[in-house]
Amino acid sequence: MKDNAVSSDLSGKRILLVIGGGIAAFKSLDLIRRLRERGASVRAVLTKAGAEFVTPLSVSALTEDKVYTDLFSLTDEAEMGHIQLSRQADLVVVAPATADLIAKMAHGHANDLASTVLMATDKRVLIAPAMNVRMWDHKATQRNLTTLQGDGVLVAGPNEGAMACGEFGPGRMAEPLEIVTAIERAFAVSQPLSGKRAIVTSGPTHEPIDPVRFIGNRSSGKQGHAIAAALAGQGADVTLVTGPVALPDPAGVETVHVETAREMLAAVEAALPADIAVCAAAVADWRVADEADQKLKKEEGKTLPTLNLTENPDILKAVSRHPSKRPDLVVGFAAETEKVEEHAAAKRSRKGCDWILANDVSPQTGTFGGDRNAVTLISDTGSVPWPAADKADIANRLAAEISAHFAPGTDKSPLEVAE
Repeated sequence: MKDNAVSSDLSGKRILLVIGGGIAAFKSLDLIRRLRERGASVRAVLTKAGAEFVTPLSVSALTEDKVYTDLFSLTDEAEMGHIQLSRQADLVVVAPATADLIAKMAHGHANDLASTVLMATDKRVLIAPAMNVRMWDHKATQRNLTTLQGDGVLVAGPNEGAMACGEFGPGRMAEPLEIVTAIERAFAVSQPLSGKRAIVTSGPTHEPIDPVRFIGNRSSGKQGHAIAAALAGQGADVTLVTGPVALPDPAGVETVHVETAREMLAAVEAALPADIAVCAAAVADWRVADEADQKLKKEEGKTLPTLNLTENPDILKAVSRHPSKRPDLVVGFAAETEKVEEHAAAKRSRKGCDWILANDVSPQTGTFGGDRNAVTLISDTGSVPWPAADKADIANRLAAEISAHFAPGTDKSPLEVAE
């Protein structure tokens, strides 16, 4: 098995992907690849506007199937009519879903292949909106979206961020892996963690030195946020407590934003009781004992100020050893740069958590701030390394093991589940 192998949650599923026109159309190529990695087959409808951004050849190369573009192609209608095209899929995904496509869907227009397919389908439809922030905020778009959601259309995104037009705000199409997660949720027959409450911590903490400086670390929060989304996808009621990150709040998750370790501990304790706690945040071990009220000044000829550090609260230990509200399953992370498994196993024993995920965050690994991770799961039955994978895939695997842990009558250890 390759190191980047992923779960086959979508094995055998048939996706009809409608690619609308917009700069975000380039993400549809990666979305196709991600879906096929998970065992899904993908057939694509490329709009005329979409073909201005990605070519039929590139889409066909990734789907390994014909790309459908023209409503009035006699050959296409003879081989695969638009009715059959719309109904031989298990799910129809529109990505990017432009303001124009959303309007056509809401008002029942059918004047090209994409809109006709969407009118003719009897399958569930998921859209990933992508447009300028002002178009997204326009009352007409919001009315159309409300109409579609009332019709049962699923929505993934959009995210907030910088746009190709130079503006900033909501309207960026969700990332391919976020759309994959939404698709997996759409196919979920059951949600094994339904009724369970989960707390996830994510990101760094910033410990102030003075009003403009702080002690922090390079954690991006990508792993913790992915875990929160994955647990929500399994049906859990998730509270995400996150330090300062440049990431959107995961859909379907209650998110609490904090700055310092003390604020994070207070937010975690406020979210208790819970069935599951996953402490993925990279909490600063120390803070400045006496935070300056004003900005510290550098003065010519004077020595540097001395920063007296004091220990921060230990959130993982506090949760693991809580006298009355300890979760049934507490999972920690050990970010190490040497003797990774040895130090992680010692940390698990010292903190009192049930499982710990050891990961190497040495600079050469690119783990901090990157999109991939490689972890070793350590429990009371031993340890097992997981292949390097995207952080979303690591999160999905952890969520699956947590679900197995809570499955009625299960007697499997996490090692048996992982194999």
